[in-house]
Amino acid sequence: MKTMTEQKQGPPRHDPKVITALRRFAISITVFNILGYTVLGFEQPWLWPIIAMVTAYTVEIGLELVASWAEQRAPRFTGNGVRGLVEFLFSAHITALAVNMLTYVNDQVLAMMFGVTVAIGAKWMLRAPVRGRLRHFMNPSNLGIAVILLVYPWASIAPPYHFTENVGSFWDWVIPLVILASGTVLNAMLTKRIWLIAGWLGFFALQAVVRGLVLDTAIPSALTMMTGVAFVLFTNYMVTDPGTTPSKPAPQFAFGAGIAVVYGVLTGAGIAYGLFFATATICLIRGAFLWALHFVDKGRAREDARRRSAEGRDETLDDSMVVRLSGAGSGHTPGQLTVDAIPPRTTG
Repeated sequence: MKTMTEQKQGPPRHDPKVITALRRFAISITVFNILGYTVLGFEQPWLWPIIAMVTAYTVEIGLELVASWAEQRAPRFTGNGVRGLVEFLFSAHITALAVNMLTYVNDQVLAMMFGVTVAIGAKWMLRAPVRGRLRHFMNPSNLGIAVILLVYPWASIAPPYHFTENVGSFWDWVIPLVILASGTVLNAMLTKRIWLIAGWLGFFALQAVVRGLVLDTAIPSALTMMTGVAFVLFTNYMVTDPGTTPSKPAPQFAFGAGIAVVYGVLTGAGIAYGLFFATATICLIRGAFLWALHFVDKGRAREDARRRSAEGRDETLDDSMVVRLSGAGSGHTPGQLTVDAIPPRTTG
């Protein structure tokens, strides 16, 4: 039975830099949504982002309560007042607004709510061991969008033009530049995912050229996609999710490059919405790799323990000597130490 102190302690909280990054992500996407519905021309009903947030908050808090009960600990959103609750909900807030902002399901609000629920639920169901802790490995908002597109064939992503539908040509350039600048600073200073972005952008350009040479795709058109607001948003605010991407430079680069390669294969095969399916695929591969690495390490540790145990028994059998005191009638002087070697064990 856990002590009262242990029950009150929750799992380790995020690093302060991660909290700061999530806060700025949350503020950025909130401001962008407000501008989107008032100025830019977002086409979803204005009530939908509120419904998305309520859905995400409800699922996140509900699953945390279940987890804290099962693990006999205090919920992570308690212990720091309103601030603790707000910081706990940053991730759900970002996921909710991203899923609603980037999908178009006509008037079927339940489809959008389903996607948000899948996105939040996957954080609790799809986990892998990372440095001794279970961490979710699927990008939440990306997975929610991908599942919507798979389950509802009539659904689509939000049309890219709605990010700048109601502004002039001058703002068509300014808006992506502002998003690019703010996202680059955020990823360079806080999330530390510049190597991932480098791998993603470099191999995205490479796959566009390869598709042009192999499949006769118009290379300028394939490269022009990189200038759109949707692509800039995806690059700076989705693919760089710090919770579901590697932290070291080389794995980061490989992760970003892998998404670009899978996107090129899917697009070359005529599969639409390749950005979301490619990201989900690489996240799933990373999750499988983390579990495989865990089982390999566990097997090695078990084998090392077995070997050390066997070596310990051999040393005991080879080097141990029985030391006994001679008694009366034994032929030795009382008190004299007699050493008898244990004969080696034979195997039958």
